Amino acid sequence: MGDLLETLLECETRVWQALVAGDAAADIAALDPGFLGVYPDGFAGRDAHAGQLANGPTVARFTLSHARVLELAPGCAVLSYCARYRRVGRKADEAMYVSSIWRRDGEGGWRNLFSQDTPAVG
Repeated sequence: MGDLLETLLECETRVWQALVAGDAAADIAALDPGFLGVYPDGFAGRDAHAGQLANGPTVARFTLSHARVLELAPGCAVLSYCARYRRVGRKADEAMYVSSIWRRDGEGGWRNLFSQDTPAVG
């Protein structure tokens, strides 16, 4: 299970790095065409997720911690972790818990099917 955790954490980190770089193409490459994001402000598909980068980076920095993985089926797993990040133009960090479902694609890579963010309180 350790290899799966490492693999999916690397995949998830690439999504965060795309937000830091403002790289919509990298963001789209990581997300399944049918991607669904569930966020405190509503739902988003793949195009909306990548669309947030139209004006450049949205995240200045991030760290991911407390990662864990649960295999749902062969080639499909949920990665859950805590993200601490700072949005571009903000002075304070924010934290949230994230759960992302990843599925192995036909080429041996992984695509993000679903992600849900829960603001951390306390």
